[in-house]
Amino acid sequence: MALVSLKPIIDAANQYHYGQGAFNVNAVAQAKAVIEVHEMFRSPAILQGADLANGFMGGCTDFVHATLEDKKRGAKRIAEAVRTYGENASIPVVLHLDHGKDYEACKAAIDGGYTSVMIDGSSLPFDQNVELTREVVRYAHQRGVSVEGELGVLAGVEDHVFAADSTYTNPLKAIEFFKKTGVDALAISYGTMHGASKGKDVKLRCQIPSAIRECMNHEGITGGLVSHGSSTVPAYIVEEINALGGELNNTGGISMKELKEAIACGINKINVDTDIRLAVTRNMKELFQAHSSLRTSGEVGEIYRLLEENREKFDPRVFLTPIMDTVMFGRIPNSDVAAITDCIERGVKEVVGTLIVQFGSYGKAPLVQCKTLEEMKEFYRENER
Repeated sequence: MALVSLKPIIDAANQYHYGQGAFNVNAVAQAKAVIEVHEMFRSPAILQGADLANGFMGGCTDFVHATLEDKKRGAKRIAEAVRTYGENASIPVVLHLDHGKDYEACKAAIDGGYTSVMIDGSSLPFDQNVELTREVVRYAHQRGVSVEGELGVLAGVEDHVFAADSTYTNPLKAIEFFKKTGVDALAISYGTMHGASKGKDVKLRCQIPSAIRECMNHEGITGGLVSHGSSTVPAYIVEEINALGGELNNTGGISMKELKEAIACGINKINVDTDIRLAVTRNMKELFQAHSSLRTSGEVGEIYRLLEENREKFDPRVFLTPIMDTVMFGRIPNSDVAAITDCIERGVKEVVGTLIVQFGSYGKAPLVQCKTLEEMKEFYRENER
């Protein structure tokens, strides 16, 4: 099945009242694993490449300082990986840009093969956010590509996204934003938080998505509501990392109870990144503990050194730089690299499979009314006149 845009998957989640996970990937092995586990559960799949993930996949190991050219290369490589495993899958697959920071980043992703993009103008004044988002919508919809915007600010840090405090989304402004921009989905701020330190016993303001959805229904507006910063940060994985020498402190995620209530209140798409990072890092630490000979391996020994030198970190991109050829192209030259790749794939499947079941998207792939990008072009032309 060819890759599809975001809108049909969001529409199905909204119509049938389940949550659709959206999972960030930073390597070919992660893309492979995300698609395979969704196919196993007959769930639609949304794979996300963040703006800096494109830089990393473009070969910039110092991905925080990735250039636009790095991101263009990386966008094409992520798209190639997702097409490789997604085009022959029996489920609909979306490749979505997470937190595109400007028009050029979104354009690079679309030109590179992404079928959906997010433009994050949430730090801008409302009118400027509308103007930027509308510009991206115009470019994307002409190509059959869906667009997610953002209104309201989430606290926390993830890649280049940082804010010290949250600014909750005003439901009436959300309706105005939908009308003025024509976005297919809107990320809102209602109590979630980026990163692994969300606090203890986080309570979401579910009255916010509930009010927005009620107003959307009243105004006849179709569209998705998106929950960013929604990782659960499983305590058992954090404990396992620390038992293996990690130094992760003050971690905490969003409880499944809160996320399920959010789904019932109108949230459709739930973004998860941190949980995957934790599971992959835990698996690599376990591997080196169980197989000490790998610590001096010419192929992966450097990964062990980086794990030991960065005990307080859990982003696999910090540790995987010695095998960038495998990260970017999926090449596995020997059994040592194969063992690391296995760690990556198992970590992804553990987390993603659990959340597919908890969010309720299992078995829902046949419910999605899939359209090709060409058909979506015509849909947008007909509905935006």
